[in-house]
Amino acid sequence: MNASPVPVHQILMVIFDGVQILDVTGPLEVYAAANEFGGNYRITTASVGGTPVTTTAGLQLVPDLTLDKVDFFVDTLMIPGRPDWWAAVSDTSLIDCVAHLAGVSRTVAAVCAGAFPLAATGLLEGRRAATHWRFVADLAARYPGIEVDSDAIFVRDGRFITSAGITAGIDLALNLVETDLGADVARAVAKQLVVFMARPGGQSQFSVRQSAKYSTDSVLRRILDEVTADPRGDHTLVTMAARAGVSERHLTRLFRAETGMTAARFVERIRLEAAQALLESGSDPLDSVARRSGFGSVETLRRSFQRILGVTPGAYRDRFRTTRRSDSSRAARRR
Repeated sequence: MNASPVPVHQILMVIFDGVQILDVTGPLEVYAAANEFGGNYRITTASVGGTPVTTTAGLQLVPDLTLDKVDFFVDTLMIPGRPDWWAAVSDTSLIDCVAHLAGVSRTVAAVCAGAFPLAATGLLEGRRAATHWRFVADLAARYPGIEVDSDAIFVRDGRFITSAGITAGIDLALNLVETDLGADVARAVAKQLVVFMARPGGQSQFSVRQSAKYSTDSVLRRILDEVTADPRGDHTLVTMAARAGVSERHLTRLFRAETGMTAARFVERIRLEAAQALLESGSDPLDSVARRSGFGSVETLRRSFQRILGVTPGAYRDRFRTTRRSDSSRAARRR
């Protein structure tokens, strides 16, 4: 008995002058690759007036349609960004078209600074959203009704999904493919595109280990270095303050001023990154990973992964397993 055909899924990518080219091509390559693994994505591009647009790289993109002439139901509307976002939100014809299409599409996805034209429609009011780290403060200031997540790779709130900068649009599209076709297909697409993994949305845009290097306070810098060097150590606020020779209140102020988070949250993020590295590179049981990364117990490890990354430690490891096995197989064939 023949399997039922996969229904057509209409992808509409909005394009406009000054658009970041990878915001457009990255997600569309994900969908094109997914079609090789059982997807049935129909990709269409459209611009205001149906005119060609010039990207940040100077390349021209020729749209398939005029935005206000789209006459099919859009399953996923994608809105890329341009670095000078204020030019996009000042284009009233663009915003009007986006507002209409976003209002009737099943899923609406904004990549990088694409959050700005989407926000200009008012549809993100009262919702969480992400954007490129450079534009976080601008998005929050211009649209105070939006809860801007300054750290996440992408954020999903109902039928709206917004991502951080540029390559994070690939992560966003992989997540949407996983929702449509399952994790196995999303992993196959990531492998096809030589993307190491489909990163969970809650993963940070930056490593907290990197931010630890830039503290301007010598007392705090020493504490940050100690935590980073030995995540398993005793890093309660009391013990860190004692080692630094300062009060707990003063150390708390330093942490908030220099890292933007509490001491406990910083320690947790360092331990999380240590656990991620162990899961990515090895096959130790979870209780060993929990001990070596400083969490102490599997349950504490699992709670942290679920809250910050939105996946279990086991699921996180599985995202790397296919790639490692493939690499091992190739190495064995060469031998």
